[in-house]
Amino acid sequence: MSLRRFLALLCCASVLALSPLLFTRNAVNAAPPGSGYHLIKKMPVGGDGGWDYLTVDSDARRIYIARGTHVMVVDEDKGTVVGDIPIADTKNVHGVALAKGLGKGYTSDGLANTVTVFDIATLKTLSTIKVTGENPDSILYDAANKRVWTFNGKTANATAIDATSGQVVGTVKLSGKPETPVLDGKGSIFLNIEDKNSLVEIDAKAMTVKHEYPMAGCEAPSGIAMDTAHRRVFSGCSDSKKLAVTDADSGKVVAAPEIGEDTDASGFDPGTGLAFASCREGVLSIIHADSPDKYTNVANVKTEFGARTMALDLKTHHVFVVTSDFKPAPAATADNPHPRPQPVPGTFRILEYGE
Repeated sequence: MSLRRFLALLCCASVLALSPLLFTRNAVNAAPPGSGYHLIKKMPVGGDGGWDYLTVDSDARRIYIARGTHVMVVDEDKGTVVGDIPIADTKNVHGVALAKGLGKGYTSDGLANTVTVFDIATLKTLSTIKVTGENPDSILYDAANKRVWTFNGKTANATAIDATSGQVVGTVKLSGKPETPVLDGKGSIFLNIEDKNSLVEIDAKAMTVKHEYPMAGCEAPSGIAMDTAHRRVFSGCSDSKKLAVTDADSGKVVAAPEIGEDTDASGFDPGTGLAFASCREGVLSIIHADSPDKYTNVANVKTEFGARTMALDLKTHHVFVVTSDFKPAPAATADNPHPRPQPVPGTFRILEYGE
């Protein structure tokens, strides 16, 4: 063998010997998807009232925030308040649904048992609609059937409203207290039942319950999201620090990665394969979908105490959570045995997270 050929073979052998080490180093140094999320911007928008659901309109660059007696509308990019929608006769506005094709928005008015309709362009209120239950909490617009749905906490039912006429067209009885819904894009609404630890599937056109699936080990499911391509529903388990992942077709819980404590909202980004859960303890849990049946918690990003509701902008892949400063919790009473700390007026803020 010539000296040149011997040296060439020796070089190749050295590269092959080192390549596993190089691969290992690259694998160790590579950041897992989603682990780079961090605070991008803090928006001190202030204002009175508590809060509940957030809704992002990524096209109009607006964030709608239910603030008890009103809805605050914030410019997503500038972090400034661009409008406010007062809601008459209630102190408990829960959420906002947008029917952009109709140019209308809808609010769920808890104590008034109504839906307020407003003009998206002008933010002027147009009408109110009486629902067929008490304490309409979460709210959803189903564009396929042009219906607005409210999920009524005190009466364990759901109201369907024709979005064009404003008339109630149906009521669906539920097994327990409804929490957050999500559309699957194939004619169904999936809905968490908080006090039954179950997931309900509703036929959105027929307005009937198709299935109810138990979620063992998922205590007090609240926030919900869905990977519609792979038919997986994500339910945030408030009392068990899990994100239950359910096969939408079989009803089987296929995974339950750990998340933070006391979550109230979930999101899924099909562009990144990441699921999110915002938690009161002050973390944003980020879960990566490794496969349809395997999920990994890649980060618990520090937020602030109380930031348990969230919204996801699918265009920017940014997550928004909200919180404020807090006063100490009031003394326990028979009606409120577990009082929570109360927000300090004027300290309300939006926190924006992204990679």
